[in-house]
Amino acid sequence: MRTFQYGAALGVLATLASCSPKNPYIWRPARRQYGAQPVDSETLRAAIDSDALLAHARMLEDFAYRQPDPADRNRLMGGAGHNLTVEYVAGLLNATGYYDVELQPWSTLVPLGGNASFFANGVSQNASLFSYSASGNVTAPVVAVSNLGCAASDYPPEVDGAIALVSRGSCEFGQKSALAGNAGAVGAVIYNNIPGGLNGTLGQPRALGPYVPTAGISQEAGLALLELVSAGTEVTGALDVVSEIEFRSTNNVLAQTKGGNPNATLVVGAHSDSVAEGPGINDDGSGVVGILEVALQLANYTTTNSVRFGFWSGEEEGLLGSTFYVDSLSNASLAQIKLYLNFDMIASPNYFLGIYDGDGSSFNISGPPGSAEAERLFEEFFDSIGQNHTATEFSGRSDYGPFLDVNIASGGLFTGAEGIKTEEEEALFGGEAGVAYDINYHGAGDNVTNLNMEAFLINTQAIAHSVATYATSFESLNQTALAKRSVGGANFRRSLHAPRCSPSCFGGGMQRRDRFRSTKLGVMYG
Repeated sequence: MRTFQYGAALGVLATLASCSPKNPYIWRPARRQYGAQPVDSETLRAAIDSDALLAHARMLEDFAYRQPDPADRNRLMGGAGHNLTVEYVAGLLNATGYYDVELQPWSTLVPLGGNASFFANGVSQNASLFSYSASGNVTAPVVAVSNLGCAASDYPPEVDGAIALVSRGSCEFGQKSALAGNAGAVGAVIYNNIPGGLNGTLGQPRALGPYVPTAGISQEAGLALLELVSAGTEVTGALDVVSEIEFRSTNNVLAQTKGGNPNATLVVGAHSDSVAEGPGINDDGSGVVGILEVALQLANYTTTNSVRFGFWSGEEEGLLGSTFYVDSLSNASLAQIKLYLNFDMIASPNYFLGIYDGDGSSFNISGPPGSAEAERLFEEFFDSIGQNHTATEFSGRSDYGPFLDVNIASGGLFTGAEGIKTEEEEALFGGEAGVAYDINYHGAGDNVTNLNMEAFLINTQAIAHSVATYATSFESLNQTALAKRSVGGANFRRSLHAPRCSPSCFGGGMQRRDRFRSTKLGVMYG
């Protein structure tokens, strides 16, 4: 970790802010001398306005769109658009003089794209690529795998030298690909267990074994092939996978108030990267902008407790940045964190106002002690401003996951991804039932026009309320339970939560468990 060296970045920021005619935003100096008075919810919320949020969002969009190659118009971790995002966030926060700003560097493999095709007896199956797949062009018999392909015993001897046909379900896609390879398969085709096509990620290679060329197909195509193979019909598959993977270096941005009690720290986070397919202005430019603007306005006030803002890279590749950060902390440093709040997608166009289900009352997965109280704080805030709200599953599928794993109280807000809005949600929040919360989720259309500014402002003001509250006191949390909380890194990995994987890493045939199912379902689980 290194302290952010501002110097030359000041000129960079000035250039960034001025060179985009559609973005007039340059950081506004504090209206008062820094730390002139204690922070409170009402005044901090009043400092949040839509113009500033939109201007920040336009800047992030510009970072993506200024790339000459359309394929690079994103903020993928370690890419040009993301690096500019890191500079922008770190530079603005450093310019306040209110924070100790650090860049935390780390490196990893990143999938950049590619394509896949699969033909069975000469007929295209409309296959899609699993990111992190091995590349390869193979022609071989198609052999069906028993059960769900999650155990080595599911792979019959006939799969050696063949293309394994595997159903989605139960375990990670990457596990299926690696087991197929261990059994001698030259490729794997995974078919969906719900209607429609299937794409996703195998996740970074695991110790189980290397991946084979792997593609996804629809449930309809998979079942038709399974019927043929089960009837003894010979099916010859032609699988062609081109997978582009690159080793990249990147940075988390950390900004901690210079004032406030460091032994009572609030951590507030959002992920700064996008997927390769688009600029990611709702996912998660909205969260980045929300916590950034709150941080800039907080610089006007003093705090009793320390506040640390974390901008995590590599969330889309498997919560990598937040996991790296949590793993870097000593037990003593972990014990200083009393609460983590996460904000991932807070301006979805067909939104609902979701609060992570910290008490487990809606989804039967609760957070560590203090999480229920964090949920209640947001519920009471929305009630106080006359806004409907609902619970959203606290499943560890975003950057709060690594904090849950070490037993840190957590909470946050979410407005929906590719899930479909229900009629009940339409009655509560408006919008359109039967349509995805974010029709541009993980797509090229996730730009500034994709933002619902009403939801954006409401949620950012909710962030300001939570920051002002906990920067002043943690009294509203369950202090008795927090005092008993022991922190021991890996010793406290919670079995309720899946292995670290991105919000676009989970699937497993998981479907809506009730009308308010709303987490970022991903596509790593088979």
